[in-house]
Amino acid sequence: MAALEVVQVRALSDNYIYLLHDASNGATAVVDPAEAGPVLDELERRNWTLTHILNTHHHDDHIGGNGELRAKYDIEHVGFSGDAHRIPNMHVQVKDGDTYDFAGHVAQVFETPGHTSGHIAFWFEADGALFCGDTLFALGCGRLFEGTAEEMWASLSKLKVLPPETQVYCAHEYTQSNARFALSVDGTNAELQARSDEIDRARAADKPTVPSSLAIELATNPFLRADDATLAANVGLAGADPIAVFTEVRTRKDNF
Repeated sequence: MAALEVVQVRALSDNYIYLLHDASNGATAVVDPAEAGPVLDELERRNWTLTHILNTHHHDDHIGGNGELRAKYDIEHVGFSGDAHRIPNMHVQVKDGDTYDFAGHVAQVFETPGHTSGHIAFWFEADGALFCGDTLFALGCGRLFEGTAEEMWASLSKLKVLPPETQVYCAHEYTQSNARFALSVDGTNAELQARSDEIDRARAADKPTVPSSLAIELATNPFLRADDATLAANVGLAGADPIAVFTEVRTRKDNF
């Protein structure tokens, strides 16, 4: 079994789709194909054949390419069992605590509701890769469209205890705007200040800021730091429960 190769594919205005490839057996998965065109172009360029689809949640900018890709390839389609009514025609339905074997690369499945009620993440432990959809962003987290602050904090708490070297493959290039907000609630954080400068340089050169490491997210992402005393004090909630701090930070971001 070869190492898992991860290829980032840009789509729509700010989406990232991921191709996962094992050179030893030719298996290729796509994570959250927002649209089929860029995926097909990348597959053709690399002479790869698509064998799997992994979906984290039901939003159109994550499943929009499913139908066209399924029509072209013989694909095993994987997603959350609780969202079978919103993600059509899945072959394999998974839930929290399950494992999924993609061509010898085993992913642990986490249910991570908050952004949607039926969100999941795939953690490939041996490959050090987390595909978290719209639950955790670089310096951010997803809006609470269907879930609650309590649910999202619990979901993020599942992810924040993973190994710090884990690479976080989120689904959008939101990092520069997220950094501006993060500085508004955690402006004395020296690591955040330095990271913001790096992000500005990367975006000026049209370079992606994703993936990031979980270690840098733990140090700089305010949505993972709701249990940090300094951040709580910064938002006027010294000593408060992390859920209260998270709720305040999320509300501020929604109105930023």
